[in-house]
This record gives sequence, C-alpha cells and structure tokens, in this order.
Amino acid sequence: MKTIINIIIKEFIQLRRDRRLFAIVFIAPILQLIFLGYAATMDVNTVHTAVFDQDRTEASREFIRNFERSGYFAIDYYVQNYGQISELIDQGKVLDAIVIPTDFEKKIKTMQTAPLQVIFDGSDGNKTSIAFGYVQSVTSSYSKNILLEGREKAGMKLSFSGTLTPEVRVWYNPDLKTRNFMVPSIMGLVLMVITTILMSMAVVKEREIGTLEQLIVTPIKPHQLIIGKIVPFMIIGFLEVMLVTSIMTFWFGIPVRGSFLFLIFASLLFVLSTLGLGLFISTISKTQQQAMMVAMFGLMMPMIYLSGFAFPIENMPKAIQVITYVIPLRYYITILRGIILKGIGFADLWVETVILFLMGAAILLASSMRFRKRLE
Repeated sequence: MKTIINIIIKEFIQLRRDRRLFAIVFIAPILQLIFLGYAATMDVNTVHTAVFDQDRTEASREFIRNFERSGYFAIDYYVQNYGQISELIDQGKVLDAIVIPTDFEKKIKTMQTAPLQVIFDGSDGNKTSIAFGYVQSVTSSYSKNILLEGREKAGMKLSFSGTLTPEVRVWYNPDLKTRNFMVPSIMGLVLMVITTILMSMAVVKEREIGTLEQLIVTPIKPHQLIIGKIVPFMIIGFLEVMLVTSIMTFWFGIPVRGSFLFLIFASLLFVLSTLGLGLFISTISKTQQQAMMVAMFGLMMPMIYLSGFAFPIENMPKAIQVITYVIPLRYYITILRGIILKGIGFADLWVETVILFLMGAAILLASSMRFRKRLE
C-alpha cells in the first residue's frame, strides 16, 4: 500500500511541475464549458427578414408590424424585386423574405383568402424549421383577428361551440433553451477529454523520458504501478466534476435537481471507462503527439458523434443505433440529463448505471492486462 501511495504522490508532483499540463487540467475545462455553453445552442432568437411589399397599404404594414411585435423577427430590408431577395439570401444577410401581393388589403376587406409568399434559406434545416413555425404562429394569429373583426363589422353574432383548449405545461426546461439541454452534456464531454488524454499522455511521457523503464526494474509490481497511475487521475476527475458543476450552477444558472452524490458516483463510474481507454491508448502509442491524435480522432470524435451529445440517436440509421450501445458516453449523458434536468435518481437510471459500471470495469480490466503484459 505504501508503494502505491508513493506512486500517487509522484504523479501529483509531476503534475505540479508541468505547468502546461496543470493548465490543461484546470483552466481548459473552464474555458471549454463557458465557450461551448454559449456556442452549443440551436435556439433561434432573431430571424433576419426582408420584406417585398407590393401592396403598400395600411393592411400590409399592419401585417408586417405583427411580425416585429412577435419579438422573433427583425425586418432588416425592404426590397423592390425578387432579384434583391435572391441577393440577400445568397449573401446570408436574411433567413427569410416575406412577399405581400398587390391585392392583399382588397382581399382582406372582402373576406377573401389573401395569398402570401415566404421564401426561406433552407441551408440550415433546423433553423429554417423553427423560423417557419414562427411565421405560421404570427400568420395564424393575424388571420384569426381579421376574421373576428370582419364578423363584428358585419354585425354577425358570434356563436361559440365547445372546443378543446390545451393548457401547455413544459417540464424540466420551461424556457425551452437549448443551453439547458447541452451544458450537462458538455460536462461529460469535458470529463472524457481531460481524463482520457491525461491518462494516455502521462504513461507515454514516462516512456519517452525513460522513467517507465526505471520503474519496471524496481521491486514495484505491475498492479501497484497501474493502481498508482489510475488513482491520481480519478481524483482529478472528481475535482473536474466539482469544478464544472460549480460553473454550470453559478455561471449558467442550471442547478442540479437530483442527488449530487449520485452524480459524483456516476461520474466516477464513467471515469473508469475513460481511464481504461486512455491506458489502452498508451499501450499502442510511442509519442505524446501520437497518443493525442489517437485519442482525439480515433476515440473521442466517434464517441461525440454517436453518444447523443448533439445528434439524436433515434434519428440515426438502425445500423448506427446498434453501434451506439457500446459508447460509454451515451449512458453517462443520459444519466447527467436525468439527474441535472429532471431530478431523477438511481431508481429510474439503474439500467444506465449498471451498464456504465460493467463497461467501465471491463474496459479498465482489459487495458490493465494489456499494459501489464507490456511491462512484463
């Protein structure tokens, strides 16, 4: 036990001496979480819009004012022809263009259906779909008001029949902010990047400078060396969770609704997987640069794409969905979002927790056996 403690102390001394590594451990996660927290959002708060008003009447101007009053549309340009619309959309200056025909007011006053054209830039399908929903909402509200005003002016008695009126309640994310959904996932991403890269580079660095061979010829047993290497980075992982959770809570205002102890426990289970993967990378890499490249492009990028971090798994092809079952980050992200956003605990997340434990233990055991074989 004393030997393992000495190895752990040695690792922390090396970390303290390497200022660049210290910055990666404690400064990089803060910057990553803050930048990604603001950048990783799919909310559409402002729809830059051009208007081609061919009618130029009070009715058409009131219709446009309804878009401005909605708070989502910014009327940036009033154009005179379709050529200008095409130019603005091609240059990315507007997302949509509203075209009002010449007989717009006339048809409204005679209670006829008034045609309306809206041209969208469909390059970003998600963004366009959201903007299209905003247009439908504003148009539907305007049409309803026109209909009611027309009946009142005609002296028609309004008779109301029974209707369904839904009362919408949004749980867990009432403001429907993408950031509230993404930031907990970024926590898992940061933890994976830091622990995997640190573990792989720390072992490879020992091999590069020759200290690993010196450790091998000492009476230190392979399992003692492995434990002494893993424990410091588990402690660092714990500190990372505390740091990232504090930023998420106090900077972004996203509290942990569930059990914080369960969050720590699940994070340590996830770290078993990342450390095991980092240890495996160290056995196939000869230099720190090689370990970094293998970790980033051979391991972490596929895990990010297939974990549900940014892209819904249910939207992926069936064959790809099967592959996601072997991605530890998938289960950890599900646990994070459940604890932080929904406030649920082990009773609802026990399946993901057990799978995460089994995967972490298997990966770490297999990587340790391979590393031990290399030492012997």
